Amino acid sequence: MKKISVMIPCYNEEENVKPIAYAVTDILEKELSQYDYELLFIDNCSTDKTRIYLRELCAENKRIKAILNARNFGQFNSPYYGMCQTTGDCTITMCCDFQDPVEMIPKFVKEWEAGYKIVSGIKTSSKENGFIYFLRTVYYRLIKKMSDVEMIEHFTGFGLYDKSFIQLLRELDDPIPFIRGIVAEFGYKRKEIEYEQPKRRAGKTHNNWYSLYDAAMLSITSYTKVGLRIAVLGGFVCAGISFLIGLIYLVLKLIYWESFSAGTAPMVIGMFFIGSVQLFFIGLLGEYIMNINQRVMHRPLVIEEERINFE
Repeated sequence: MKKISVMIPCYNEEENVKPIAYAVTDILEKELSQYDYELLFIDNCSTDKTRIYLRELCAENKRIKAILNARNFGQFNSPYYGMCQTTGDCTITMCCDFQDPVEMIPKFVKEWEAGYKIVSGIKTSSKENGFIYFLRTVYYRLIKKMSDVEMIEHFTGFGLYDKSFIQLLRELDDPIPFIRGIVAEFGYKRKEIEYEQPKRRAGKTHNNWYSLYDAAMLSITSYTKVGLRIAVLGGFVCAGISFLIGLIYLVLKLIYWESFSAGTAPMVIGMFFIGSVQLFFIGLLGEYIMNINQRVMHRPLVIEEERINFE
């Protein structure tokens, strides 16, 4: 009997963790009863009642497992680590807040049985904030054009992965994994299934401008060279403009040496402009260096505090 693993990362999801567990197990037992299954939660050091409810769920159903992290290891490390701990013939990853529809699970499994090693859920629209969805669209298309790897638009990681791909994730041993980029770069035969993202069922989203920025910088520094190329070209252009302006003012001064006086305004404007350009590209270079530094240190993805129902 084939085994399906469903992996759900969570952080402060006390209002959603039990409903999502019951919804997933209900679909697995009713619509996919010919399969064995496991439901794995990986908790990123929640501070509410999420861990209490996880222990109750694990006590009720031995097929429900939980990994409790020692601290919050971020939005990328924890789900990636959880995927590597699954034992099924395929692994389905989804969010705890019901924004990844549970009714997609049978559709994923059907395509997997048809021979696809990866089945990706692709958002065609969202009932969440329209402006945020627009910004995501711009971001995905920008990264797609900038990267050597063909990035997948509106793919959050929600989908099904064959055990052969999960084994690849284990072997990659990436200290700062970006699953969306890894799927695009190393993904096997892949099927895309479109869906409309519903609203969050309950609770407050943990995504903010910093987390979105963090995701954007990780993808840029991991999969593009364009930032550094722009810095080089930008520096060259600014140097050329500065030289040209300086030459023009020198010629005007020599021709009209008695009457010509530009004052200090051009110099001050030029200093601020060049300084701001330098600061921008120094910051961008710092992002690349930070990415390299994290890879060189190669710290563990996650430190576990407790495992439940792992025999």
